[in-house]
Amino acid sequence: MNSPALRLIAPMPGPSDGAPVAVHDLSVAFGANQVLDRLNLSIAPGEFVAIVGRSGCGKSTLLRAIMGLVQPGGGTLETDRTAARLVFQEPRLLPWANVRANVAVGAPEGLDPARLNALIDARLAEVGLADKADEWPGVLSGGQRQRVALARALISRPRLLAFDEPLGALDALTRIEMQALVETVWATEGFTALLVTHDVAEAVALADRVVVLEAGRIALDLAVPVPRPRRHGDAALAAIEGQILDRLLGG
Repeated sequence: MNSPALRLIAPMPGPSDGAPVAVHDLSVAFGANQVLDRLNLSIAPGEFVAIVGRSGCGKSTLLRAIMGLVQPGGGTLETDRTAARLVFQEPRLLPWANVRANVAVGAPEGLDPARLNALIDARLAEVGLADKADEWPGVLSGGQRQRVALARALISRPRLLAFDEPLGALDALTRIEMQALVETVWATEGFTALLVTHDVAEAVALADRVVVLEAGRIALDLAVPVPRPRRHGDAALAAIEGQILDRLLGG
């Protein structure tokens, strides 16, 4: 029997700038491979949720289904895709365009040049690249290129910002710096954040909740009630990380 088609429900306005996300009985299959199996997930406006799990558990498929990049076979999904943006692991910058032009790619259409330049300047300052506007992507470090990608996503004032392993290719220290930047920008802008990562420590450091996927369903949904700002190595964070690893490793 064929699964019913996905139904998109008009989003309800939330109490913050963030867009709510509600997933009910979401199923996705690629041929005979059932990747998501009647999955249910709710994310409050402005909440930061991280999704972790073993390779092949459906993390990226869930994120891409929410963003409209994967066609589910059934279920319902409530969110505001018109105000959603996605940051990939690769910055995906235009090599023939400077930093300013790359950020402009994400801007709303119809802005006059003065307004557009003011927005670009504001976003580059927000990600710490105010002095790099005229540089070319090829001369930037990996962390700087990812900051440009973040500025490009932020320029449209998203209500939902999804991150698909955005820091996976960075060295350890740059990754910690980028985590702090993502947290600061999220707290300032008020958007809803959805992070897919293999790094459990990263998930615990950034998220309000960590969701563990197994076999296409949610196996664990754990709150992270640790005050911000958080410090790597904090005992409370380590205890939550241990709970998640126990689940992932079958302990």
